Amino acid sequence: MLATPGTLPPATQDDRWAYETKQDGQRVVAYLTGDGSVLLRARSGEDITAAYPELGSLGGALGGAAAVLDGEILALDEQGRADFQLLQSRMGLAHSPARAARKAAETPVHLVLFDLLHLAGRPLITRPYLRRREQLQELGLEGPFWSTPGALVGHGAQALEATRAHGLEGLVCKRLDSVYEPGVRSRAWIKIRNMHSEDVIVGGWLPGKGRLTGLPGAVLVGQRGAGRLRYVGSVGTGWSEAERTQLAELLRAAATDTCPFDPVPRVAGAHWVLPRLVGEVRYSTRTRAGLLRQPSWLRLRPDLAAEDSAADLPDDPV
Repeated sequence: MLATPGTLPPATQDDRWAYETKQDGQRVVAYLTGDGSVLLRARSGEDITAAYPELGSLGGALGGAAAVLDGEILALDEQGRADFQLLQSRMGLAHSPARAARKAAETPVHLVLFDLLHLAGRPLITRPYLRRREQLQELGLEGPFWSTPGALVGHGAQALEATRAHGLEGLVCKRLDSVYEPGVRSRAWIKIRNMHSEDVIVGGWLPGKGRLTGLPGAVLVGQRGAGRLRYVGSVGTGWSEAERTQLAELLRAAATDTCPFDPVPRVAGAHWVLPRLVGEVRYSTRTRAGLLRQPSWLRLRPDLAAEDSAADLPDDPV
């Protein structure tokens, strides 16, 4: 079951919803077979059990009881927050058990459990979320590499503000009476992603393809730090057709053969421009290298000069 992007439920309906922290990891359904083994499947249906050997002991956590659990696999940073970049080093190793074991010792994962779909041969997906959650909590699934965080009923605005204050990815709102709909992106689950916005300087662009042929498919942007323009990522969404056409004209007028970024990013097929266009972008988080994750374009900032835009980056952005 998938969540639909949206906003907080109306305040008058607040007590009909539960609120969970939105996790930045890999979604997984865990099948505890009752014989001490566990099978992990990704959203695609792929068997990823071998990629996470430290989760193998979850199979015996309920003794001989079989269960199907929904959750998210996370890699945690030094502050205990989910770091998707760390998790990427663990993903894709299902067919390399030896390498997966080495990576598990270096970067162990943690499985957050938030739903119970089957228990002891009984399907629970038609039961309301509140009852499924209560049964999940009663199982007491707390271990060295997994946990069952609580869900908050009501107080959605305070819960969302708390995720922002602690630098978390966002919030998932779940209607208390909702059934579990496998494979459905349901309005009974609403996800709210905490986004940030900052000014950036355009230093290049990538040609569009298909219906965008002849127009920029993405712009390459940077921010000033330590006296140079540092590349912070590519932005390929957020424009209307008219805005993209206008941007193409501005980019052509600013064309140069010299890359303005220091160091030069490894971006195949890039066209460079003089770093004089300033724009505002929205993004979720930054990678350890300072790159923007999931950026989208908000607007041009003709009121700002490139020399004055965006706060300087630290010497080693994270």
